[in-house]
Parts: sequence; structure tokens; C-alpha cells
Amino acid sequence: MLRYTIKRLIQGVITVWFIATATFIAMHQVPGDPLLTDKAVPEAIRKNLEEKYGLDRSVPEQYFIFMGNMLRGDFGISFTQENRRVNDIIFEHFPVSAVLGVLALVFAAVGGILFGALTALFRNRLPDIVIMFLVILGISVPSFVFAALGQLLIVNVNDLVGASLLPVAGWGSLSHMIMPALVLGLGTMAFLTRLMRSSMLEIVHSDYVRTAKAKGLSPGRVFVRHQLRNAILPVITVLGPAIAAITTGGFVVELVFAIPGLGRYFVQAVQQLDYTVIMGTTVFYGAFLVFMVIVVDLLYGFVDPRVRLE
Repeated sequence: MLRYTIKRLIQGVITVWFIATATFIAMHQVPGDPLLTDKAVPEAIRKNLEEKYGLDRSVPEQYFIFMGNMLRGDFGISFTQENRRVNDIIFEHFPVSAVLGVLALVFAAVGGILFGALTALFRNRLPDIVIMFLVILGISVPSFVFAALGQLLIVNVNDLVGASLLPVAGWGSLSHMIMPALVLGLGTMAFLTRLMRSSMLEIVHSDYVRTAKAKGLSPGRVFVRHQLRNAILPVITVLGPAIAAITTGGFVVELVFAIPGLGRYFVQAVQQLDYTVIMGTTVFYGAFLVFMVIVVDLLYGFVDPRVRLE
């Protein structure tokens, strides 16, 4: 177990290094001047900024400066937001994205497991047909469409009851989180539903399920102890990437619902060519994704004793 853990950590470090290198190369291919803003920058200040970030040096030298700062945990200062360090932006706004992501993941996991099990139990019948139609819809339709429809639904419901049951946008209370979390979790819930359905259908006709039924166990116990418990293992496998994808993938949802999360600032940084914010948030998101995948790989061995991680 220890050997496997060390091996996965080394692989994770290499992956993060590759992400940082690819991001650095991509940023240097983008046309434009990262120090060119709407406000005129005095030449002396411009030279100081170029010297601080190594923008007046060759690309290889800039790369080693960037990697050295990254190893020290310093992503620099935003070019467009006055006196704001990239580290402060990440630490202040990532918790907002994380809370929204956790709520969306709970909705997606519970709904995916429940609907996936139902479609398997009622295979080729009306519940299966309806749920799978909604699953295809959830996978096909972009999140910004669901976000707009969600806001429209809130407006209509508030007008119908003559009161503000749910806020249309903003952040601060649980009522602000409900609709964005539902919208953000729809795509993942649809994917988990399909995965759970396939896994359940494989297990329904397995030998140990037939043996449990032959022993006279109740259908409910067979479903919970033998079918659901084993069918959920593939879902656990993809939860790591799903957690990272939901937590870091709510860029559009955060913009539509005016949520002050990290994704919103990342989109603004791309629009404004904020070099340091783009680099810092991309590396942070990549490292978070790698970390969650490693955690799930390690937990998988505890969930399923048959798995030998070594």
C-alpha cells in the first residue's frame, strides 16, 4: 500500500509539472501584451514589472522563473486587479466554488445512483424510457442553457406566488445555492445514471445474486446488500474526477448566477489576458484534479477488499 501510494504521488507530481509546462507554452502562443491594459502604464513601472516577472528575458529563462515561483507557492500579482496576489484570489474565491461543487456533487451522486438503479429495475418499461430520455437531454444540453432556464423558472415561480421564494442570482445563503447546484450537477448526474444502469444490469444476472435469491433472501435485501453495493463500485471510481470537474467546472454557471467563485475570476482573466491569474488558476485546478484522482484510487482499495493496489 505504501509503495503504491508513493508511486501515485510521484505520478501526480509529474502530471502537475506537465500541466504547468503546457500552460506556460500555451500562454506564450497567445497574441497580445499581458501588461497592456486600458490604463496607461508609465515606462518605468512597465520596466519594473517586466523585470519582476522576467518578461524582458528569453522564454527559457521565463520558464525557469515561473517554475521556481510555483515551487515556492507564489503565482505572482494580478496584472489587472490592483494590489491583489493570485494566491489571495485563489484562497478567497475557491471556497465558494468548492461549496457550490459539493452541493452539486451530492445532488448528482444521489440522483445518479437512484435513477440508475430504477432504470435497471424497470428495464425497457416506462420509468426506464422516461429517465433515459432525460439522461440523454442532460448530457446533450450545455450547462448555460440549463442555467438560463433555471433563472427563467425562478422568475416565473416568484411571480406566480407573489413572493421571492428563491433569488435569481447572487450568493450568501442556502437559497442562493439551490438552483446553481442543481444546474451544475445535471450533467454529472446524467452520466452517473447511465454508468449505474450499466453496472446494475451486469450484476442482476450474476452468480452471487442468484445464490442470494435461492437462499430465500427478501428482494429488498438482495437489492441493497448484493446488487446496489457491488454496482456502486464503478460510480465510486469516477467520483474523483467528477468532484474536481464539478468543483472547477462551474465557470459559466458562476457567471450566469453572479456567484463570486474562482471560475468567474478565471473567465475574467482570460478576457483581460491576466497572465499571472490564468497561469496560477490553471495549475491550481490541475493539481486539485490530480489530487482527487489519487485520493479515489487509494480509497477504492478500502471500499472493495478484492482490490490489491500493489
